[in-house]
Amino acid sequence: MYEGAVQDLIDELGRLPGVGPKSAQRIAFHLLQAEPADAQRLADAITRVKATVRFCARCFNVSEAEECRICRDPRRDGRVLCVVEEARDVVAIERTREYRGRYHVLGGAISPIDGIGPDDLHVRDLVRRLDDEPVDELIIATNPNVEGEATASYLSRLFAPLGVRITRLASGLPVGGDLDYADEVTLGRAFAGRRDVRG
Repeated sequence: MYEGAVQDLIDELGRLPGVGPKSAQRIAFHLLQAEPADAQRLADAITRVKATVRFCARCFNVSEAEECRICRDPRRDGRVLCVVEEARDVVAIERTREYRGRYHVLGGAISPIDGIGPDDLHVRDLVRRLDDEPVDELIIATNPNVEGEATASYLSRLFAPLGVRITRLASGLPVGGDLDYADEVTLGRAFAGRRDVRG
């Protein structure tokens, strides 16, 4: 236990997701040893992001403008909408350079244990978008875990009557993985999602 400002810094860093007590302590002491200009740049970046960054009014991705750059881009295919849990999922999909449609960020996943239901997410906004925009395909790209599957199932049932094509990202074995390390669910999905190989 440290005193004063050092302990306050460790406590605040420890509140960040994925940062445990030891990591918080390491980061705090790194900042103590850093040049004042380096620490000030970090403080300025945090202040600036809190002051200027918001969520896109259309898709709820992070943005510094009313709409994010993806929603403003006329080259994106507005007929295909990819539904993700968090804004960081948009970045992961964009890195693949495989997808040229638009996004809708839910802001989480349905989790009854945590008290999170559809009304706590941007589901109503998605309903409005599907009413207002000519969407042909809805790609559900929630995480392949219990919460993500519950969210995907809910959205599929909700939008099935609209006649829009609803797809789910395939899941299975990672490249470079060994079969004997795969869990049963992953291996089962790999079999269910198998496709023809043309030689």
